[in-house]
Amino acid sequence: MNRSNSGANLPTLRSHNAALVLDLLRAAGERGISRLELAERTGLTPQAVSKITARLRADGLAAEAGHRASTGGKPRTVLRLVPEAGHAVGLHLDRDGLTAVLVDLAGAVADSRTAALDFGAPADEVLAAAAGAVAAVRGDGALPVLGVGVAAPGPLDHRAGVLHRVTGFPQWDGFPLRDALAARTGLPVVLDKDTNAAALGLALGAAGPADFAYLHLGTGLGAGLVLGGTVHRGVRTGAGEFGHQTVRLDGERCDCGGRGCLEALCLAAVRRGDLPEAARVLGTGAANLVGLLDIDRVVLGGRTVAASPDVFVRGVGAVLAERARRGGAHDAPVPVTAHGAGDRPIVEGAAQLVLAPLFGRAGAVEAGRPGDG
Repeated sequence: MNRSNSGANLPTLRSHNAALVLDLLRAAGERGISRLELAERTGLTPQAVSKITARLRADGLAAEAGHRASTGGKPRTVLRLVPEAGHAVGLHLDRDGLTAVLVDLAGAVADSRTAALDFGAPADEVLAAAAGAVAAVRGDGALPVLGVGVAAPGPLDHRAGVLHRVTGFPQWDGFPLRDALAARTGLPVVLDKDTNAAALGLALGAAGPADFAYLHLGTGLGAGLVLGGTVHRGVRTGAGEFGHQTVRLDGERCDCGGRGCLEALCLAAVRRGDLPEAARVLGTGAANLVGLLDIDRVVLGGRTVAASPDVFVRGVGAVLAERARRGGAHDAPVPVTAHGAGDRPIVEGAAQLVLAPLFGRAGAVEAGRPGDG
């Protein structure tokens, strides 16, 4: 992630410093990390680290993980994150189904549920199904749950928690989904576009390039953009409406009301069973993104891609390679990979909408806040 890992020994930044320490504990895993290492990596004084870790232990977020040999003096005590100290629910509302997961602080999935969903049904029915899925993964309520991250089709307003004219479902325009679901569940809720949630989850776990596009092909076609390690949403949360770029003037009508949209052409090819053509169309859109943003890599996902990953990686890669040749680029074409978990990155990324700020990753989430509910 593109963020500073330096702390500051100021009382006003105490929560920021605790988040830095907590993030390093999470990264260390079961092996743990010593207070001296925490001080070295954050730039905080040993005294500040001791105070922070004492508070984290008192809150049940950190625990001792044994001792490590020292180069001099007594062995160092190492600390680890306590994953079960907190959880988040990730909820993916798709046009034809929903998935909910319960995720602990380390990102491990403790429970998951899937069910059919008609996103065109009345709002009360959709909300009842969503709240029921949240309740199902929470179980008896004994586990501490910090909130619910919801990933939904766009366009939407991430900051206000309001849906806009979802393609094919204009009746949702202006609906306050975040606050409505918070009232139903009694939990704080964060809302984001499905592709942004997936991109967030991938960015938090990325060890590679910080600039990439996640292209999702399922019931629709969209993109999540990560630039400089941060999910790029745009001023109006409108970035990533990848499927509605016009690639054929006066082409067939799209559900958005336009003509010749990338989504309409790609989904039409999928319905015909012509996956190589769908991959070629998807590659055309990917090449446009590469040309505009000069991104480092393209990640493909979604149930359609997961069913035939080699076809899509090969087809999109061929278009990007041809674009690189035409441009006279001396470097290798932008690499293309497929995420084999289908829609899973979306729902797990939705949970990270809640967890990321706890670990000082608010830059990845930008300005979205859980609703007061």
